[in-house]
Amino acid sequence: MNFLSIVWDLDPEIIKIGSLGIRWYSLMFVAAFVLGLRFMKKIYINDNIPVEKLDPLFMYVFVSMLIGMRLGDVFFYSWGHYQNHLLEIILPFKEVEGTSTLFGLVKGWEFTGFTGFASHGAAIGIPIAMYFYAKKHLHKPWLFILDRLGIMVALSGFFIRLGNFFNSEIYGKPTGSSYGVIFKRAGETVPCHPTQLYEAFSYLGLFFALWYFYWKTDKKNQSGFLFGLFMVVLWSLRFFIEFLKKPQVEGREDWVLNSLNTGQVLSIPLVLIGVWLMFRKTTKTEA
Repeated sequence: MNFLSIVWDLDPEIIKIGSLGIRWYSLMFVAAFVLGLRFMKKIYINDNIPVEKLDPLFMYVFVSMLIGMRLGDVFFYSWGHYQNHLLEIILPFKEVEGTSTLFGLVKGWEFTGFTGFASHGAAIGIPIAMYFYAKKHLHKPWLFILDRLGIMVALSGFFIRLGNFFNSEIYGKPTGSSYGVIFKRAGETVPCHPTQLYEAFSYLGLFFALWYFYWKTDKKNQSGFLFGLFMVVLWSLRFFIEFLKKPQVEGREDWVLNSLNTGQVLSIPLVLIGVWLMFRKTTKTEA
């Protein structure tokens, strides 16, 4: 092994019992929510918001993120498959040929868990849910909660991409040199760009930047600024790192423009929304 490359062969499952298992990705998901709630509690206390309102926030975010990410993958990336397998959209099972059985009972189905998620779907689902959360529980402007939640989402992105790295998924193209990671479990034999780590540590840096702006400046009082900054930086990072990524799903590489993939095309309007939020004029009732 060249000292510039790493052979990555980690089993994505920590524990496996029959067809069920606990994956590193799931553990990263839990870590993201636990730390996110802990930091959000500090923000709520600083903003004089009762910490009891964190409980519904958790449910709104968790449910909207899962639904958004799931539907994002279905409609943005994998509709060609799901249009003929509609039950797989809502059930954690997959139709398979042969004699595979579901828990030894039903032939033709295999438990797989929900394996398809897309972050662009969460970018739509979570803000929609936050509109109703802010209106019902906070009685504050929509952007008030989005400004603060964006900080936690950046942190969550760090953990989720670490989970992708542990799973040997969503990695990059071959580097063409001795530098990189050889994702052995994915069948790779040459070093590839560890784009999951590029994104993970970029998102971690974004988290620290947003945390600084919240605590050390008055930008939290400029409605939409922090969320706009989050949108601009995160989706710009995603746009450029996509050039290094290897398509993970057949047909995902090209969509509208021959030189851009689906993820990049979807990132452009999100960046523009972020720019507008950062530099728009705010009214006194929003600030």
